[in-house]
Amino acid sequence: MAIVDELNELNAQALRDIEAAADTAALEEVRVAVLGKKGTLTGYLRGMGQLPKEERAEVGKTANIVRNAVESALANRKEALAKAELLAKMDAEAVDITLPGRGQQVGTRHLISGIIDEISDIFLGMGYSVASGTEAETDYYNFEALNAPADHPSRGMQDTFYLVDRTGEQAAVKGESAALLRTQTSGVQVHTMEENKPPIYIIAPGKVYRRDVADPSHLPQFHQVEGLVVDKGISFGDLKGTLDYFCKQMFGPDRKTRFRAHYFPFTEPSAEADVSCGVCGGSGHLHNGEKCRMCKGTGWLEILGCGMVDPNVYGFVDIDPEEYSGFAFGMGVERIACLKYNVPDLRMLLEGDMRFLRQF
Repeated sequence: MAIVDELNELNAQALRDIEAAADTAALEEVRVAVLGKKGTLTGYLRGMGQLPKEERAEVGKTANIVRNAVESALANRKEALAKAELLAKMDAEAVDITLPGRGQQVGTRHLISGIIDEISDIFLGMGYSVASGTEAETDYYNFEALNAPADHPSRGMQDTFYLVDRTGEQAAVKGESAALLRTQTSGVQVHTMEENKPPIYIIAPGKVYRRDVADPSHLPQFHQVEGLVVDKGISFGDLKGTLDYFCKQMFGPDRKTRFRAHYFPFTEPSAEADVSCGVCGGSGHLHNGEKCRMCKGTGWLEILGCGMVDPNVYGFVDIDPEEYSGFAFGMGVERIACLKYNVPDLRMLLEGDMRFLRQF
């Protein structure tokens, strides 16, 4: 019969295809082509009802023989291919235990965290303690108690991000909320003076926020370390000696410092402190005679602001300015890090450069 001959030819072709399958994926394609819902053998089995009665028995018998033969060949070939693939995978993933081991690269703390720790260690060695506060602060502690009332022009240099104040209180400035993201960690100093009697020797590291556009020397979010000393007989000479010692510990014993008159609302007198440039050695020029780009030919790099605590500030915290005096200073951690390691752009510290975890 023609159909029986077709089934026998189908069987022979299927067995050839099964034997030729190079992997289990190709073998699965053969199975689907023959035994799947739309497979060739399945088509014959579904058409049995249309055959004459006298042909059905022989065609059915032949179809069953073909199906059993194909299924058996598929099972045998699948087992052989699976073993071969397993052996190939084992060979590919084999580990030569005679090879020398490869050491894992160990990371370190990020440069910023390391600089904060280094600054803290220097001041802890001088007898200071570390104080902390919340990043969400009130207008009073961030500005007013630091001698910067609502109409003070210095607020324009430290415009910040205001928060939704659920208490309904409103700040006197701009009709904004009384709650804000702190622009400086100086608020920690006010809290400390409220809660502790002098003598006070603290530093306050932490994140601060300002509405600055990110550029090589500014970031909208950065880290500060502010310091406060309140005690009897504190003078500007104590401030200079403290910061000169800090700079030599941070940047090296050969570095020099200088102080330039400046203005801050909560210190009087106020100054900005500079350290001699480490690239040109403070000369302003490189060995080849070119002007130093790091210090722009001045030989000096600005690192922090400082000054004697304004007596008005003591009035907010009930400390007698006739009995006590003190000084305060504040430095940007990212700026210190860039000056210490000659990083030209503050934004590089935030770009996920793995060198900051591997080299410092």
